[in-house]
Amino acid sequence: MIVPMKKVSLVVLNKERKQALEQLKKLGVVHLEQIEGKGEQLAAYKEASNNAMVAVSVLSEVKVPKKASAAPKISDSEIAQKCREVIELSELKKKLNEEISADSAELERFASWGCVTPADFEYLKGKGISLKMYEIPEDKYNLIDENSKTVCVNRYKKVVRFLLLDAGDERPSGFPAEAFEVPMPVDSTEEIQNRISSDKKQLEEIGRTFVSLAAFIPQMNAFRKALESDIEFENVYSGMGQESEGKESDLAWISGFVPVDSFSILSDAVKANGWAMASSDPSDEDEVPTKLKNNKLVSLIYPLTDFLGTVPGYHEYDISGWFLLFFTVFFGMIFGDGGYGLLVSVAMILMMIKSAAKKENVPPMLKLGLLLGIATVAWGTVTCTWFGLKPEQLPEWLCALSVAPLSNAYADIGWLPFWTDDASKGTLSTAQNLQIFCFTLAFLQLSVAHFKGMARYRKSLKFLGELGSMLQIWGMYYVVLSMVVSSQIFTFDQIIYGIPVGTVSIGLVAFGFALSFVFINYDGSVIASIMESVKGIISVLLGVVNVFSDIVSYIRLWAVGLAGAAISNTVNEMAGPLVGHAVLFLALVVLLVFGHGLNMVLNLLSVIVHGVRLNTLEFSNHLGMSWSGFKYAPFSETEK
Repeated sequence: MIVPMKKVSLVVLNKERKQALEQLKKLGVVHLEQIEGKGEQLAAYKEASNNAMVAVSVLSEVKVPKKASAAPKISDSEIAQKCREVIELSELKKKLNEEISADSAELERFASWGCVTPADFEYLKGKGISLKMYEIPEDKYNLIDENSKTVCVNRYKKVVRFLLLDAGDERPSGFPAEAFEVPMPVDSTEEIQNRISSDKKQLEEIGRTFVSLAAFIPQMNAFRKALESDIEFENVYSGMGQESEGKESDLAWISGFVPVDSFSILSDAVKANGWAMASSDPSDEDEVPTKLKNNKLVSLIYPLTDFLGTVPGYHEYDISGWFLLFFTVFFGMIFGDGGYGLLVSVAMILMMIKSAAKKENVPPMLKLGLLLGIATVAWGTVTCTWFGLKPEQLPEWLCALSVAPLSNAYADIGWLPFWTDDASKGTLSTAQNLQIFCFTLAFLQLSVAHFKGMARYRKSLKFLGELGSMLQIWGMYYVVLSMVVSSQIFTFDQIIYGIPVGTVSIGLVAFGFALSFVFINYDGSVIASIMESVKGIISVLLGVVNVFSDIVSYIRLWAVGLAGAAISNTVNEMAGPLVGHAVLFLALVVLLVFGHGLNMVLNLLSVIVHGVRLNTLEFSNHLGMSWSGFKYAPFSETEK
């Protein structure tokens, strides 16, 4: 469930606000409203934290020798200094690399000229000999006017390099356009080469320094983590509302949210410390954090929702239990293979044993993994799917455990609908039974969504709008069976136990649409609700189509599971010729491990894409959830 919150405002003496915040942090129950602090101390903390982050990022790229000794323990101020040193050296390294790149390009420009020294050109110019360097295509060199005095330096790659004597400031008239004047370098090529060598030596020295500093990465990470608490505290301290008249009675104040089950802790502290407090229920405009509280079983879904970053809004539903139930089923169906489920379960159990041996708490993710592994084993047992093997390759007792209408072991049998013994309209295959199972899951999960909506609006006429949406799902369920599974068996003139099912299904869709049209936007006025539906008539009409597509969307569970089974079967067929050959045993093992391992990874990705989607999109849309919430994170000394 979503724990109810109280909005609280605390007022303390301005001179005591630091001690009050320290007490509040020890309590660890108040989620503070967003505050933007300021001040030199906060800026210093943030700068130190950023320096540590950048330093760790830089040093993480350094290759450290395997036998490198551990760094000695040093103070926080020394760690901060080393972080600044890393940043300074990193900037110097960047500057040196840029300088080397520019100098190397300059050397490349004069590679065919040899050693070029600008001072020599200046010396000759002072003696009355003016020289300029030129390059020209070899076939154009003869076009140079005879009156121009040139000295050929070399010919290389069809380019002539020459010196123009008595070169003035102006380009000689009649000079070929192809002749390109080579700009004089700022420094001599020898100086440039020496500078490159010097820069490279500096880079080597920086590299050695980085290797020695890399040993301090753990201490830098710890330093940054400690700064997070300081930043949080200083941000709140400097951002508190306060009077600043310089009087002893000046006040400071702060607001936040407290779970009702922790409210007594705060109220006791208020009395003990002489603070003033006002409390009220949050308004609809307040940005209230969400705190979820469930039993140990339902809480198993938290590692997944934390990974996805999905948090229900404070005024939305807590669907943790339903999410876990349906996701477990979806996981088993998509993974599909009981053999894969055994591998997952054994791996989880071994890691749990390892954690227990170290006297550590078993991570919730391992418990969730074990549950999902067991679900996969269960589905593999139901469908007789084990490592992609054919039913005839499996023991008879394993086939006997399967549920016949859904089992691969009985795929050749045609199944009659439960309401008739007449096979004239056809029979259902195993694949069709699996499709029906998928659509039935859709029927159940989407019905749950609207049952919750009806419960929420039971004191409002909007209850009828939710009822109409649910009736549309019930009627559309049979429509989907007729259009997707079998139009011969699920006909619209079908009568089951005296009930005209086809006619009833169309009637449910029509009646449900009418109820939804009239009441789904109800907010105190039926006329206003109808007008709102009229305004959005296109989206209202498309809503009926969306009900159909949402139910059909669940067929992905069968389709993705079928794809995984096909891949595992292909791997087995590829491995078949290798069986029985001792020489090829290693190749057989590698092929099976790689093939089935890759299939398991693909199945895991499919679960994240498809299994999660059905909960967070189709199911959530029918609930009207947008997952707009954010987690309750109290101002406390504990890790968040």
